[in-house]
Amino acid sequence: MRPTHFFPLALTALLAITACGSTGTSTPTGNTTELTVWHYWDGNNAQVFERLAKDYERAHPRIALKIVTVPGADLLTKLQTAAASRTLPDVAIGDLVWVPRLAATGRLADLKPHIPASTWNDIYPEMLKFGSSGGKQLSIPVSANTLATMINTDLYAKAGLDPAKPPKTWEELSAAAATIKDKTGKPGFELYTQPGDSGEGVTWNFQVNLWQAGGEFLTPDNTKAAFNSEAGRKALGFWVDLIREGASPLGPWGAFEKGAAASAQEGSWMVGIWKDKPPFPFAAAPIPYPADGEPATNMGGEQAVVFSTSPHVKDAAAFLGWFSDQSLGWSKATGFLPTRRSVAGGADYLGSLDPLMKPFVEALPTARARPATPLYPKVSMAFAKEVEQAVHGKKTVDAALADAEREVNAILAAG
Repeated sequence: MRPTHFFPLALTALLAITACGSTGTSTPTGNTTELTVWHYWDGNNAQVFERLAKDYERAHPRIALKIVTVPGADLLTKLQTAAASRTLPDVAIGDLVWVPRLAATGRLADLKPHIPASTWNDIYPEMLKFGSSGGKQLSIPVSANTLATMINTDLYAKAGLDPAKPPKTWEELSAAAATIKDKTGKPGFELYTQPGDSGEGVTWNFQVNLWQAGGEFLTPDNTKAAFNSEAGRKALGFWVDLIREGASPLGPWGAFEKGAAASAQEGSWMVGIWKDKPPFPFAAAPIPYPADGEPATNMGGEQAVVFSTSPHVKDAAAFLGWFSDQSLGWSKATGFLPTRRSVAGGADYLGSLDPLMKPFVEALPTARARPATPLYPKVSMAFAKEVEQAVHGKKTVDAALADAEREVNAILAAG
């Protein structure tokens, strides 16, 4: 799992950009409207995006798209700086968790009036929460990813377990992990136990179990912590028990990916990363949830915004609406999951799907949105540090959640 702000970062391994550059897809004339688009995709993703941009220009001769790539680690800062100096592009595409911070600049345009209602109605509702503000829609989802369980089928087989019948509940996962530990000497399931430089690896993964247990991370208005609850205690207790039993290792993330643990909660992007040269035979499965709980996963991906400083808001929004309509071809060409429900459930997409991607796609209806607040990065780090204390046995579950609640509430109150 890649801790990010995950998020440039949820696809850090795929999207890390090492140099800044720009590619204008055509040369504007006096009768042409030029739209500047900043993004952080590279490699195949960037190439597919630029091909789509050229398709749009051919279909809309009045529009010229100037596509600019910016390193993923720099894009948000560059956008915030540009907002202060009023040198923003027309469009920016970045990690979905950036949207609240970009909205805080006061420079985002409302896209709702410029994109058909049929488009908005076809997008998974949870994805729209990041850009929803006061009846306005300040962003549009353009890519998605989810979490599912990935399994080292060799280690499962060595433990006498059938990888084709993976654990479906927390209880089954605990039992399987114990068997794997006993038979192979290796942990059966890897948890994210170190906050790193953002905390999000811990927080993003923990939220899945919290939601499965029926809990919430923050209150609906994002003003107070909500995780210090029965569900929160159940979820954190589950983590602590797995580690205490030796079913999950303590240490830097990566044991599963190195073949040193039998399973882990991984992102859909890992299927693409391992497609040609997997480190070991692997399978994917839905994330186990408590017997009395419900399925849930976390979502990542990119969303696009239009800046109100642009003199071409309507044209920029029209391009993004068109781009959203390309969800089928875009998803098939890049490996991103669809943002459109009609695509994810359609025979054309499903018929072309790598079987290993199936659990990630099937998880889309249960994917949840992290809190849409510009304070989320600080909240995530504060929370993750307290989880670390609990899993290392330095605090009880109750104490860790209570301390996390106090710290998170202070962050939210301070603004």
